[in-house]
Amino acid sequence: MRFKIDENLHDDVATLLVDHGHDAETVRAEGLRGCEDPILAGRCRAENRAILTADLDFADVRAFPPADYAGILVLRVSNQSRRHVMNVMLRVLELFERETIAGRLWIISDGDVRIRGESTSARPKHEDEGA
Repeated sequence: MRFKIDENLHDDVATLLVDHGHDAETVRAEGLRGCEDPILAGRCRAENRAILTADLDFADVRAFPPADYAGILVLRVSNQSRRHVMNVMLRVLELFERETIAGRLWIISDGDVRIRGESTSARPKHEDEGA
């Protein structure tokens, strides 16, 4: 999977994804720090990359319809320390093998992952489906 890691997350997240076989680029490394959300979203769409961010604006499906993107993953954690974020991401990595990312909005919290959008694969129920 191809990811773009927003500037509000540690670069170590990109390293973790690469170490697990994904292609991950960071907003910082590409000189996109401080760019407006629509510009970042357009760049992700043009590069066919899922955006991984802590910016809650990307959870607005009216502004950023998940079906238009390679995936939108929003991290909503109570503690944004590097250690905590990395632990949450380690837990979520296994879901990347079972779940479709493209065209879907993932809300990743401390103890839960909610996925909104259509899937072409069978998957377990998540909170957004009344599980």
